[in-house]
Amino acid sequence: MSIRRHPEAATVVRRRDRRGRGLRGPLMPQSLPAYRTRAERFDALVLDAVEVLERRWADQLDGVEFAVEEVPPSTPAPWETGIPLGRCFPADAGQADRVVVYRRPLETRAHDADDLADLVHDVVVEQVAHLLGRAPEDVDPGYGQDR
Repeated sequence: MSIRRHPEAATVVRRRDRRGRGLRGPLMPQSLPAYRTRAERFDALVLDAVEVLERRWADQLDGVEFAVEEVPPSTPAPWETGIPLGRCFPADAGQADRVVVYRRPLETRAHDADDLADLVHDVVVEQVAHLLGRAPEDVDPGYGQDR
């Protein structure tokens, strides 16, 4: 006795649905804000702070690069005490002026999302003030105040 198989039976791929959980896939659709990573949310906070400053200081901030790094380098500058939250690098050897904000130290200091937004804004204002040679209160009159 011979067993005859259906011609399409060989091409059917069976995938097991282990333990009845259904197919695996993303839990959040990409369109929801919760889909973004912590780093992406932090980058958005920095961009928001920069946009506020660029409205007022567009001419002076033209060409300034803003960057986010996870942590500061392990060798601090001689004048720094503690862990820096951000740094300002004046233009040098063909490089543009740069402001760098460090994500992990700021996230560690913040109590919640609103506090993190305030801290990021204040650090960006401080670094831009240092770059422009002005007081932070001159750069942003709302500096240091709860928003």
